[in-house]
Parts: sequence; C-alpha cells; structure tokens
Amino acid sequence: MSKGREGPAAGGGATAILLRYLREQNRPYSAQDVFGNLQREHGLGKAAVVKALEQLAQQGHIREKAYGKQKVYFADQEQLPAAGDAELRVLDADISARSAELQALLQGCRQLEADMAREVEELKKDCASYTEKLERIKSATNQVTPEEKEKVCSEQKLYCKEWRRRKRMATELLDAILEGYPKSKKQFFEEVGIETDEDHNVTLPTAV
Repeated sequence: MSKGREGPAAGGGATAILLRYLREQNRPYSAQDVFGNLQREHGLGKAAVVKALEQLAQQGHIREKAYGKQKVYFADQEQLPAAGDAELRVLDADISARSAELQALLQGCRQLEADMAREVEELKKDCASYTEKLERIKSATNQVTPEEKEKVCSEQKLYCKEWRRRKRMATELLDAILEGYPKSKKQFFEEVGIETDEDHNVTLPTAV
C-alpha cells in the first residue's frame, strides 16, 4: 500500500468507517448506496455520509467521479495492495457476474417498459375516444339521456385515473433503478429505449 498519504485518524467516525468500507469492497458506490448499506449497522445519517465522502475525496484517500448529476466514490487503487493472480481471477469473475446481472436488469427494464408502453398507449386511445365522445355529448342538445352522459363521464375518469396510476408506477420503478445507475436519467432512457409522454407532447386530459 502506498505510504504517500496518512489515513484518517483512528476512531475518526464516519470518515474512518467509509474509508475502510470502500477499501474492503473495492467497487464504486454512490452516496445513497453507501448510506443504505451502512446506515443500519453504524447509524450514519445521509448528510454525514455525503460530507465524509467529499472530505475523503478532497484529501485524496478515495477517488470521486461524476456521471451527470450523480457522483460515485471508490477506493484509490494506488493505495491498495497489489492483487495476486488468484484475486484477479476472482475480481474478473465478479465483474463478469455483475455485467451479466446488469444486462439482465436492462433487458427486464426494456421488456417492462415495452409492456407498460403498450398498455399506456391503449389507455391513451381509450381516453381520447371517451374525451371526444364526451365533447360531442356536451355540445349536443336533447340527444342523450343524463344517465348516458354520466356513464361516459365515469368511464373517461376511470381510464384517465388508470393512466395516471400506471404512469406513477413506471416513474417510481425507474427512479429506484436510477438511484444506483452511474449515468444520467436521459442517458438511461436513451440506452433502454424509453419514450415518455412528454417526448410525444401528450398530456392527460383535464379531470372532468
């Protein structure tokens, strides 16, 4: 291990804990990842984790790399012992496994996005159809009964409500995935092939 820099003082609280953790794991983590992994065991707050990581990076004890608005932190390889052949083989196997896991996750995201896109597209068509029908009813006089008008209004509200629910589910799922994704949201959407309502200038009808 390089002796060019002294590590944080023994018992240095969050910085010592985080430095030891990053060196032991020897892989990149976002501040959210570190907080989630260590909060229960050490009771560290997220603000303390962010501050300690930034301090360690500024002092040169760890490395920091930005991907869009998100930063990842990892151990400075020059300060770690040189890996032997056996350890390198283990690391290569771990990298391969994690790459396969990532590809499976991306494939699952693509499939889920495609399924949800089809369902949302059907809901959009239904909403548009009922909205058009509703507008015709509103502009007509003595052509439909109040019961028929109420039925169409209820159906239109139901489909719009389902559209909002599924859009919210998709947003929450993507936000959870992006929490640990090292690139920006826009890059992830482009890589997976996700198109949003905004991309097509589509908005939910105003509640009736």
